[in-house]
Amino acid sequence: MVTLDRAQKSFGGVPVLRDISLSVASGEVVAIIGPSGGGKSTLLRCLTLLERLDAGDLSYGEVEVSRSGSYADKATLARARERFGLVFQNYNLFPHFSVLRNVMDAPVCVQKRGRAQAEADARALLDKMGLSGCEEKVPCQLSGGQQQRASIARALAMNPQVMFFDEPTSALDPELTAEVLRVIKNLAAEDMTMVIVTHEMSFAREVADRVVFMDGGVIVEEGLATQVIEHPREARTQAFLAQREG
Repeated sequence: MVTLDRAQKSFGGVPVLRDISLSVASGEVVAIIGPSGGGKSTLLRCLTLLERLDAGDLSYGEVEVSRSGSYADKATLARARERFGLVFQNYNLFPHFSVLRNVMDAPVCVQKRGRAQAEADARALLDKMGLSGCEEKVPCQLSGGQQQRASIARALAMNPQVMFFDEPTSALDPELTAEVLRVIKNLAAEDMTMVIVTHEMSFAREVADRVVFMDGGVIVEEGLATQVIEHPREARTQAFLAQREG
């Protein structure tokens, strides 16, 4: 579904990603964990084309995005963007749009779907997210957990093949965190392919098929979720997890 090979990225001459390789299979849930500044969010931004790699190969299935840091043309990049959805830490909903319009806007404007069908699909997604009755509200009238669930609905509205989440609960209190994690668990149960940057270790252990531990711009350790979180092999992974437990 997603293949990244020998990826490198620097900012101001400072390496942030150092020769990173990662692949994600259809239906797989991959959790990326690690300390702040370890390169997790930069990796996600490069995977979702918000940043460009300095070197390395990136492809979505047969759609080749980058080869050795040289990017494909605009049409190919547009095809790649149709393959994924992205949920940010801070929702990024349009504040002056209703919740319903936030969800149906891109299918109508980008994918040129009929308005009636896009609205029906959006209402169904909002119902699935537990947001029935919120369609005509604007984001500031929602709780943080509701806003994040609306942003998940907005990403799903484009029918992506893979979903990326960048610390989706970092701005939420524990009760609202539980709301959002429950939605993501339900998506995992439906075999949605997902890559999740998270600081929620118990969630990663429960939902992810595979866990990737990043530190210093490299993948230090990766493997089955239970293996990495419960029986880490690398000293850096052990120290990070011990700190989380402490």
